[in-house]
Amino acid sequence: MEELKIPESWTFENADVARHFDMHVREQLPWYDNLTTLVAVLAKHYLPEKAVAYDIGASTGNLGAALADIIKERRVDWIGIDSAEAMKACYRAPGRLEIADALDYPFKPFDLAVCFLSMMFMPADRRRQWLFKLLSTVKIGGAIIVVDRQQPAGGCLSTAMARMVWKLKTDAGAGADAILRKEMSLCGIQRPLPRDFFNGMDATEFFRFGDFAGWIIERREVAAGGSSEDKAQD
Repeated sequence: MEELKIPESWTFENADVARHFDMHVREQLPWYDNLTTLVAVLAKHYLPEKAVAYDIGASTGNLGAALADIIKERRVDWIGIDSAEAMKACYRAPGRLEIADALDYPFKPFDLAVCFLSMMFMPADRRRQWLFKLLSTVKIGGAIIVVDRQQPAGGCLSTAMARMVWKLKTDAGAGADAILRKEMSLCGIQRPLPRDFFNGMDATEFFRFGDFAGWIIERREVAAGGSSEDKAQD
């Protein structure tokens, strides 16, 4: 397959990026398929009959494709959201894809939302407030799943983990030049989440590999006298 020509400044609006996305993400993130499987298993627990679900930053619809049978069987209203028009021609999931900025999208009450490698591309001054607002729209019993890159903790361990990631990328077929060009293309475009980003959200970590991690935030039932909004407030 033709190799992706990494743009000097990374953008999903690039038609070449969209066309090669599935190959590229597996080369740069060797654990991508395994994590997709983990997220799909978690997601099934929050998709009741006729559920409403959002895939935020859906790209080619990888997660929706992994859940295709459940989406059909349970008649789930599966809505992919992506800001890049170029991704539309490559989308392969059930349901529908809406080209929109998730920060301004009018979400209706939902059972599940997944932000899979998307929040690190949102403006740093808006994404935390946006996530709290999104939490207020989750139905009781529902959840938000976030998979993203986090700022490194520092120290020798961070150096060791970074080198571990580079090793797996090269083992997956990424050349050293391609790894460097991709990292430089992300300058000013990708902003990893702060270490304390989920403070006050009762997020549970379910995955970690180097700087990448996955969290789930549930909208739980509360005892009599409590408020169902408790978990959705800053």
